[in-house]
Amino acid sequence: MLRSSLSDRLPRPSSLAASFATITILVTMSVSAEARGRHYFHHRSASDDRNSAVRARANTNSDPVVGEHRGFSAIVVDANSGRALYSRSEHELRHPASVTKVMTLFLLFEQLEKGRLRLDSPLMISQHAAAQAPSKLGLRPGQTISVDNAIKAVVTKSANDIACAIAENVAGDEHSFAQMMTRKAHALGMRNTNYENASGLPDPNQVTTAYDLALLGRAIQERFPRYYRYFSTPSFAYNGALHRNHNHLLGQVEGMDGIKTGYTRASGFNLLTSVRRRGHHIVAVVMGGKTAYTRDRIMAGLIEENIDGGSSVRTAAAVSEDPRAAKAQEQLAQERTQRAERAAERAQQIAAERLAYAEPQEEPAGQPEPFGRRLNAPVPAAAIPPQESAERPVVRPAFVSGGQKRTADDRDAERKGASPSAKARAGATPVAARDGSTTNGARKIEVTPVSTTPSAVRGGAAKSQLAKADAARPGRPGWMIQIGATEDQEKANQLLVRARSQLQGFPATARAFTEKVQRGTETLYRARFAGLEEDTAQSACKALKRSGFACFTTKN
Repeated sequence: MLRSSLSDRLPRPSSLAASFATITILVTMSVSAEARGRHYFHHRSASDDRNSAVRARANTNSDPVVGEHRGFSAIVVDANSGRALYSRSEHELRHPASVTKVMTLFLLFEQLEKGRLRLDSPLMISQHAAAQAPSKLGLRPGQTISVDNAIKAVVTKSANDIACAIAENVAGDEHSFAQMMTRKAHALGMRNTNYENASGLPDPNQVTTAYDLALLGRAIQERFPRYYRYFSTPSFAYNGALHRNHNHLLGQVEGMDGIKTGYTRASGFNLLTSVRRRGHHIVAVVMGGKTAYTRDRIMAGLIEENIDGGSSVRTAAAVSEDPRAAKAQEQLAQERTQRAERAAERAQQIAAERLAYAEPQEEPAGQPEPFGRRLNAPVPAAAIPPQESAERPVVRPAFVSGGQKRTADDRDAERKGASPSAKARAGATPVAARDGSTTNGARKIEVTPVSTTPSAVRGGAAKSQLAKADAARPGRPGWMIQIGATEDQEKANQLLVRARSQLQGFPATARAFTEKVQRGTETLYRARFAGLEEDTAQSACKALKRSGFACFTTKN
């Protein structure tokens, strides 16, 4: 129960209209109380809260007003029955600000629940994460933070850099993670919510409603009771600094167990709370407060006026994901996979064509050749490149649609019992290149443009990793990433090593393997990673493409 609460001195309303009038009085009185500096919370003065609002504004002085401040909205939901006890503009769009991080942690809790991450797992800080605007923990690129500390930093400090790091370590990049957040929101029934980032930093398209946030507040504690306790963390000590929770009502309102505050200049002061008292349980949302102090007073008043009006017996069904939304997500994923396969094939073709024309077009100055020398004259043995260069294995694009097209001569050779490739080699004639050398017209070498930095493959260490690649397709269902196909199994394994070294935060669950396939008379070895979720596979593939790999995802 609030101590010295204004609501204790007000007559208890007997109707919804009276309740609304009471809240209006609370707002008016709180503003005047703020100006006079009266004490409201136990051991906390109005001037302290006013200073916190000033600090919040100071932290965003360099922040342009992105989006639109659409005004006040609120809702109080009885979590036991699912019934709304109070609502005002609850379906109108608002900016969530840092309340966004509740969904960020929802997806992180999923990773913990599925065993893909542990509380002691390290999260890498990228340059993009380190560059996020305050509030932030201030870690440098290349540093790591454990999942446990990352959760505490997000809950208490509302650290934007850590929220971004969570996104990148789960999905590969923040944009892909935001798409995951939006899909999860829609699956939970948050129809009017859209996410563009993991932190809640200003973005005009990052919107939600009070109704949607109340739904999320119920869902996260029903789904993850083990991890929901983090939202009641009062403070967090890290690297010698103590970070206090921005939710000032924790410890001041009886029964409050979380969950998150938020503020930008465009959103105003937001707060999502959960309160359990004598069998009652309510989830409340206030959005668009003028100051942190008035927002807190309004929230406290709403809690006191409605907590006893809810049911003390649980009758509402748990918030669950809509199977229709999940099916729609699967259909979209299949369409994305098909587009990615087509794009990967085309990208590889274009890359191979570019490589073909990337050779020097002029020879360095030297002794002129004698006039009249035949173009197909014998080449001195010393001038012939080593055999290894001539027999370099073919590396195919990640997408292999089938065997090579056969000509009429190939079909005639097959009918006569001869291999088409053998006939091609036997009948091939030297062709003059523009630089005066001779090439065999029947031979073609394609090279996949993969990253070959010195750090990617390091001698014996690389060979030991190659030996761990599986020789057969894993039997566990899930999604896979194919990064290439080559005629040589060792080269396929090297592709896997390079891919893993190029992608920071590559999922630990990704299982590397090569798969042998027969295409007519041709044998290829696919280089693949398996054991991934769809969203993780898509994000990892996108990151690999930025490193030069033409990969695609497919369902196992």
